[in-house]
Amino acid sequence: MDTTTHTHHASRTFAATKGSWGEAARATLHCLTGCAIGEVLGLVLGTALGLSTGATIALAIALAFVFGYALTLTPVLRSGVALKAALAVTLAADTVSITVMELVDNSVMLLVPGAMDAGLGSMLFWGALAFSLAVAFVLTVPVNRWLISRGRGHAVVHGLH
Repeated sequence: MDTTTHTHHASRTFAATKGSWGEAARATLHCLTGCAIGEVLGLVLGTALGLSTGATIALAIALAFVFGYALTLTPVLRSGVALKAALAVTLAADTVSITVMELVDNSVMLLVPGAMDAGLGSMLFWGALAFSLAVAFVLTVPVNRWLISRGRGHAVVHGLH
């Protein structure tokens, strides 16, 4: 039984070190969840408040980082890691991924004609937002795979489990 547990742990560590596509997709989905919450909230608030496109995007990016970091920080703190160390782990795990995701999804939103000016009741707005998040996911998976294969990104968080 001890050998089975050890083998399972070793294969999981190897998969994370190797940077499998599955591990990268899971890390990206985690990142996407936090980014999407912040992105949607920021775009909805900015649009509803009639903010300029630049102010709306800045709000969406700020909230994406807040929610993205919060989704990593909370379980790291629950695992017993001190706040300073938990913040360092969170920043190491998520900064590159969130940055890439935000660059991609906001660029797509800006490139879809009229998407940023469409109202909250518009299919154009919601369709462009869904499309931008999907494109961001697809383009961020290889980034996370590369990070994980080098023991960075979400590999850092997995080291705490």
